Amino acid sequence: MSYGETPSQTVGPYFAYGLTAQQYGYDFTDVVDPVVAGPDADGEHIRITGQVFDGNNAPVNDAMIEIWQADANGTYAENPVDVASTGFRGLGRCGTGTDAQNRFYFDTVKPGVVADGTAPFVNVIVFMRGMLVHAFARFYFADEVELNARDDILQSVPKDRRDTLIAKRVETRTGVEYRIDIHMQGDAETVFFDV
Repeated sequence: MSYGETPSQTVGPYFAYGLTAQQYGYDFTDVVDPVVAGPDADGEHIRITGQVFDGNNAPVNDAMIEIWQADANGTYAENPVDVASTGFRGLGRCGTGTDAQNRFYFDTVKPGVVADGTAPFVNVIVFMRGMLVHAFARFYFADEVELNARDDILQSVPKDRRDTLIAKRVETRTGVEYRIDIHMQGDAETVFFDV
């Protein structure tokens, strides 16, 4: 007897509602939210913001972005859920479906250098409808030119594609923002890593 393959299933869109519950108006507490660093955390306080675009260059309204980063000293949090002791979680999660322009944002501090041969970066995971497996990327910072030029991972990306991983610094009324968009397909497709 021969059995056929089990049909594959895609990720969503239910995951955004379940994992970013407060953003969608559910009354239970999220373990992780867009606040990666509280006001007492050491370092330069920043906001990372952007949008996710599909292959037709349309904003995606049900993507979920998760980030993981080091603190201003280049150290990852031992317990990323507990922010009480240091004010720094190091982990953030944000859905794009509750913002009128389908943006994600993270309130954090600019990360320090983790190791020699690296520039400051933020690890990024993208979850989105139609995907069987989430996608991995990194955000680097446009104002870290010298360190970016020495970062082994960033330098392994073809030169004409590196800008898809570089967040641009913008001074706003409310503070410093780094803006970067995630393109899932097309000419401006973000570089994703196979991990």
